[in-house]
Amino acid sequence: MKDRYLSVDQVAELLGTTTRFPRRLIEERRIRYVKVGRHVRIPESAVEEYIAARTVEPIGLHRAGLRRAA
Repeated sequence: MKDRYLSVDQVAELLGTTTRFPRRLIEERRIRYVKVGRHVRIPESAVEEYIAARTVEPIGLHRAGLRRAA
């Protein structure tokens, strides 16, 4: 159990959002979470997985594919 468990406020700060966003992720079960009594905690690895799954890599453009309009 080396994973750190974050509160909703901590996850919101980490993602740069309001607390409403992580709460919605939990409600829609789009992120793993743990219930400890009445408290909800999100494993740090779950936040990292969520970010990695939604990271969009840039497309490398080929010079030959760029054409000028005449």
